[in-house]
Formats: sequence, C-alpha cells, structure tokens
Amino acid sequence: MATLPTAFSPTPSAPAVIIPSTARTYTYAQLSSQIHAFQTFLASVGITNGSAVSISLVNGLDFIVSFLAATHQRAIAAPLNPAYKQAEFEFYIDDIKSALLVVPQGSVASNSEAVRAARKYNAGIAEVHVDGNGDVKVSLVERGRLGNSVPLATAQPSDVALVLHTSGTTGRPKAVPLTHKNLTTTMRNIKATYALTPADRTYLVMPLFHVHGLLAGFLAPLHSGGSVVVPPKFSATTFWNEFVRFKANWYTAVPSMNSILLKSPPPKPLPYIRFIRSCSSPLAPATFHQIESTFGAPVLEAYAMTEAAHQMTSNPLPPAKRKPGSVGLGQGVDVRILDDNGDEVPQGKEGEICIKGENVTTGYLNNEAANASSFTKTGYFRTGDQGKKDEDGYVIITGRIKELINRGGEKISPIEIDSALLSHETVQEAVSFAIEHEILGQVPGAAVVFKEGKQVGVEELKRFLGEKLAAFKIPTKIYVTKHMPKTATGKIQRRIVAEEMKREEAIQGKAKL
Repeated sequence: MATLPTAFSPTPSAPAVIIPSTARTYTYAQLSSQIHAFQTFLASVGITNGSAVSISLVNGLDFIVSFLAATHQRAIAAPLNPAYKQAEFEFYIDDIKSALLVVPQGSVASNSEAVRAARKYNAGIAEVHVDGNGDVKVSLVERGRLGNSVPLATAQPSDVALVLHTSGTTGRPKAVPLTHKNLTTTMRNIKATYALTPADRTYLVMPLFHVHGLLAGFLAPLHSGGSVVVPPKFSATTFWNEFVRFKANWYTAVPSMNSILLKSPPPKPLPYIRFIRSCSSPLAPATFHQIESTFGAPVLEAYAMTEAAHQMTSNPLPPAKRKPGSVGLGQGVDVRILDDNGDEVPQGKEGEICIKGENVTTGYLNNEAANASSFTKTGYFRTGDQGKKDEDGYVIITGRIKELINRGGEKISPIEIDSALLSHETVQEAVSFAIEHEILGQVPGAAVVFKEGKQVGVEELKRFLGEKLAAFKIPTKIYVTKHMPKTATGKIQRRIVAEEMKREEAIQGKAKL
C-alpha cells in the first residue's frame, strides 16, 4: 500500500462518500467507476506522469473524483482555494506550470477569476459538469498546451501525487511536493492513531484543498474502509442536523470551528461521538475542557504540517492519557527536540521540534535555499516550532520560533498568553503578538473577541492575567474586536491580527483628530 490507487480495498458495496445536498451515497465500487472514467478522460487529453492538474472546486464528489483520477494517472494534483483572486490563481498556476485547470460548470461563461488566470498562461481548461444525480461529467472547453492521447497509467510510490503551497506568514509561498508514499504513510498512521475501522463515519468540515481536510478528513477514513459525509463547506447551522442524520461518529476540525459550534446549543439527545480531533492551530486547555463537557466526547489534539503530509503527533485514544496543552506523541514519525546545531536536547528542555519519517517531503520545489535551512545534516525536518517533551514524552509546543516575543531578551511564548486569556469565562477567542517598543525591542500585545453578551474591561482582564502570568508577560495593550481575521481553513495568523489591530487603532486615532 504505497500508492493511492492501491490504498482502498474495502467491500465494493460498502458506503464511501455521502453527499448531504442530494442525500446520495456512493459505494466504493461506484466511486471507483467514476474515478476510472475521469482518468480515462485525462489520458485522452495527454495528461501523464508529472503533468500538473490544478483543481479549483469546493468540497464535493467532483473534487474527490478529479483529485483521485489525477493521482491515478501519475499526474500532480494541485488543489486551489476557489475563493482566490485572479492574481493568486496566476501565481499558483504558473509556479507549478499547470497543464490543466479543473473548474465548476459555468466558470467559463461567468469569466471566473480562475479561468481568467488560466487563459493568461494558455492552460487547458476542463469544465466539470455535475448532473442532477451528482455524477461527475467532464468536457474540455479550452485545449491550451495539451498534447495527444496517452495510455492509462499506473501510479508509482515515488510519483509526486500532490503539491500544496505553505501559508507562511512572510516571503513567497513554498511549493511542497508529496509523493504517493508520503500520503499513504500518513493515511496508515492516522488509521492506527484513531483505530479507524469500516464502522466509522466522519463528517468533513475542513476544505479538501487543505492537507488537514484531504488527509485526515477524507483519505485516511477511506483507507480504513469507512465513509465520509461531504458537505460543500462547514456550516454551524447544518452541522449537527447532518451529523446526526447521516450517523457520523467523529470529526476533525480547527479550534475556531469548535468555538463556533460551542456558541449554539448542542442537539438533544447528544449523538454518540467516538472522538473529536483538533488540529492545525493550538487548542487552549480551557477550550479543550469546554468541548469535552459540552459534547461528551474525548478531544484528541494533534500536530501537523503540510511538509509532513499532515499528521506528526497526536494525543491517543482513551484509556491512554490525553493531555490538554500537549499535542501528544509521535504517530509513526520520529519526533526530536534539537538545538541550533542539530543535537538533541535533554528531555524537558526547549528546542526546535524536528521530525523524520516516510511521510515527510524530501524538499521544496525549486527552492534550494529553503531546503538547506529546513533540514538538519542528519535528515530531520525543522518545523520552525519551539517545544519540549514532558516526562512522558508528550510534545508541548511553546511557540513559533519566529513568533516568540522578545521583551528585552526575555523570550515569551504567545501561546502561553493565549491560553491564559482563553481561561477567562468571557473570552471567546484570543491571539497575542509582539508590539514594537523603543527600549525593550518588543512587548506583548493581544486581541480578544468576547463571548456574545459577555464583556469585561481591559484592565480587569489584565488583573486576571496577573494571577496567571509573570508581570513581564502581561500584554501592554489588549485590543477588543468583534472579528478575528482567519485564513480559509480557520487558522488565526498572529501577524495578520497584529497588523489589523494596529490599522484599526490608526483609523480610530485619525477619527478623533
């Protein structure tokens, strides 16, 4: 099992994908038939080993079939956020020299952002049609640079199956190539971590253009022989109704999604939830406990990166120990805490979290400088996260190395401040960050969103923090906002929050003049 075509071997008649909008269930045999038909189309227009296929679709059967067909044909699938603007599509299409762009029906007629970007580079455009029953039908609208028909291919473990770009806070996004072996290793690791079986059914809330949704929310469940409920996007208003209706028993999400779900009363009676997985951004212990008490299910926080084909560590299932504030143990991945020289530090001491495993990319595309700085001499990938291992070997992330707040030489973890703020009963979301200071270089700042109908003064929040943090860690400024800017996958990026808070402050300052 080292390629996607060989990763699924369930009962052909077993359910694989459920589409809530049509209430239609596709068996593994039906899914396989549609993938084969789409692969045949790709071969007929010359897509072959190394061809890049950009996919700009929302979650649904058409995305699933397009992605898997491309990988089966030895092509490189490159999912893109459909909400991108033309300039963003241009960058990603050009960066990997896409041969084909897959878009929804009507994209050409509406002159969509993706289509305009593709035609600038004379790429071939396939327009995907979905009929009333939801079956995927495809037609070629623009031939572009496509060549002649080629034979159906057989994927190899070393083939690059997926390319995603990192969402770094600074600099040009880096293209991460992931092979079939990388992906199937992670699928196997996730299946083992959560003891997934054909009896399990997950409700997909993460976008499939993101490694979290694609690997943990979709591919790993299918590798286990289970099934996936696939709505077009996350919606708190339909989540519980569809979760119960289609008999899901687990889901994986980012903390902000759970925070949204916590704002609404849970269904009564509560459905059986085997576990809730949290990943892609830090989960505050206070939120951990609130999720468990509200939804009556164990919360398992995990740690992942695109470069590792998603999962690296996770807290284990009960009855094993799960620790709030920790991202758990390495899951089929060698995790070490290393110093600047690449040497392992004593247990309990902080350093850079580094990993090695068959799930990890061998390097970024066309970026020798990033590769040189991202790997140690012994082949460990540097995550850029600072952390430590506790007495049981559980990994605790203490901050992004580049995001640590350096207050006159004192290194402060923004995650520690976030957790303290989130433990206040009125705070819904909190993000801390560095603010420039003339004398100290940097001091802590923070932004908070209060729970609906609950709010306290900034000075009261600071007094509360004084009971939990050393004085030098207490934010000098706490901005109150109604909306925290997030990425398309629900991540809160500190740099963006800091910039927006400063911009709002400047606007308010001008208004007072």
